[in-house]
This record gives sequence, structure tokens and C-alpha cells, in this order.
Amino acid sequence: MTLINALLNMDWYQVGILTVQHLLMVGAAVLLAVIIGVPLSVLCVRLRWLAAPIMSIATMMITLPAIALFGIMMPFYARYGMGLGAAPAISAVFIYSLLPIIRNTYLALCGVDDSIKEAGRGIGMTYWQRLFMVDIPIAVPSIMSGIRTAVVMDIGTMTIAPVIGAGGLGLLITNAIGQSNKVQIFIAAIIVTLLAIIVDIILHQIQNLLTSKGIRA
Repeated sequence: MTLINALLNMDWYQVGILTVQHLLMVGAAVLLAVIIGVPLSVLCVRLRWLAAPIMSIATMMITLPAIALFGIMMPFYARYGMGLGAAPAISAVFIYSLLPIIRNTYLALCGVDDSIKEAGRGIGMTYWQRLFMVDIPIAVPSIMSGIRTAVVMDIGTMTIAPVIGAGGLGLLITNAIGQSNKVQIFIAAIIVTLLAIIVDIILHQIQNLLTSKGIRA
């Protein structure tokens, strides 16, 4: 089968559905990582002794093979009748998302200039006021960079999800492998790559919108 014929014979409606499924699963995993990772980073800034063990645990978790992590999640969710499907896949990919988000947020918050913090204290700001009105706005570019890294990484990792019954673009790859169809494997890989590039470009634009003009300058 030639590349042109394969493209013409693709069920693009199904590809669209799988793309939406893929993005929803990745989005859920990254959203959970932001909800948990950013507060953890703030805690590490407040209690510096926590930073090293939390970073070490996050680093250790990201070194686990994705297929093994999916397998670890399955028995846990099986107790609730969700051993197969999106839930264990999202949980596994969520763990992979934590490290870049925690690390970037922590380093960005630690890197806020002391003179800026002192100025905030000088005008009577509490710690939490300074955190939300000064520190986090300054750290936004680095935080968004961590989120972008997590999203791009997760789009690739989530292609393994079909082995545990989840949907997503990985189904295109597994089906093509089952048929020993090299052309469709190539097309599926290109689709996943293009999706990662497009999402990264969109997130980069969002990062620019969220970054204050003074910092961009």
C-alpha cells in the first residue's frame, strides 16, 4: 500500500474521535499534575528540606517504564471496576507529568529576586499576597515551560494506553502493528508528532499571553 492510498483510505472521522480522546486523557493527567505539583513546589520553597526528597521521588517515578506503571495502576483500579480503560492510563501519565512541573515551578519561585520580595514586604504584603501577586506572575514563563514539556511528553506516552483498554491515537499504532502495515504505522506516528507540535505551539502562545509585558521585555 502506497502512502497516498493509505492516506485516502484512512477513516479520518475516527482519527478525529481518537485525537479528542487522546487530548482529553492527556489534559486530565496534566491538569491533575498542575493541581498537585504547583502547591507541592510552593511547599518545597517554604520548607526547603522537602525539596530534595520530593524531587528524588518524582525523578524515580519518571524512570519507571510506562507499560510497567500502567500495569501497577490496573490492580488498584480493578477494585472499583475500572481496571481497564482511561482511569489507570491517566493516573500513570499524571505521575510522568509531575517532575517537569514541580521542578520548573520550584526553580522559578526560588529564582525570584530577593529585592522584589523585600519590596513586597515593604508595602505590607503578606506571604500569600506576595506569592500570588508577585512571585507566581514572575514564575509564569517557567511554570508554563514545565507544563509544555509535560504535555508534549505525555502525548507520546499516552500512545501506549490502548494496551490497557484506553482509547486515543495509540489505537492507530496498535492496529497498524497488528496488520504489519508499515505505512499506517508511519502515518500514525506522524499524526501523533504533529499533534504534539501543534499543542506545543498553542501552549507557547498561551504562555506569552499569561506573561506580563515587563517580563517579556
